[in-house]
Amino acid sequence: MAHPGEYVAFRIQRRDFLYGTWLKHVQASPFYLRLFRPEKLHYERLVNPISIADGPVGSLDGFLDHFPFSKKFAHWFERHNSYSSLEAKQIVENRRLNTTFSLRAAFLAADFHERRFHQKELFYRLPLRPLARFVILYLVKRGFLDGRAGFTYALLQSIYEYMIVLKVRELAEENGAGQPVHTPDDAL
Repeated sequence: MAHPGEYVAFRIQRRDFLYGTWLKHVQASPFYLRLFRPEKLHYERLVNPISIADGPVGSLDGFLDHFPFSKKFAHWFERHNSYSSLEAKQIVENRRLNTTFSLRAAFLAADFHERRFHQKELFYRLPLRPLARFVILYLVKRGFLDGRAGFTYALLQSIYEYMIVLKVRELAEENGAGQPVHTPDDAL
């Protein structure tokens, strides 16, 4: 870090903890950009922004320990209530603008950011998305190996997804002059 050379930012592995347990398996993404040149970094997305480095990124050894539940579950719910409102607004806005979505681009786009955008749109269109989120985190990513903490975290993430589903439905109905708008999650 003292001599960054060509690097404009550094990636470090973050460890999230719940109940004193490292969420090694259930954690969504373990790598985060930190220690960057401010003029060489920008962000995409309204909520849970993605850090985009305008140049080469190096990697740091070690861990950045993160305790997202240190201020108790009430604080986590307050933050995620706010995040879910922003996510819902983004989804409704994308639909209002008839943002094009490509299944092909979700998996094959050469540009990482384009691919990620289409993957997010694909995820937003999944039926039973909260249940899918739980299954992905707890079973596919093997969150069950994180014990009670893994189960709790996967469940909280599925609740967060359901909050988004409800708020999208609510916003869509408000924008449609009270007419219900059917979404893939209407089965919930």
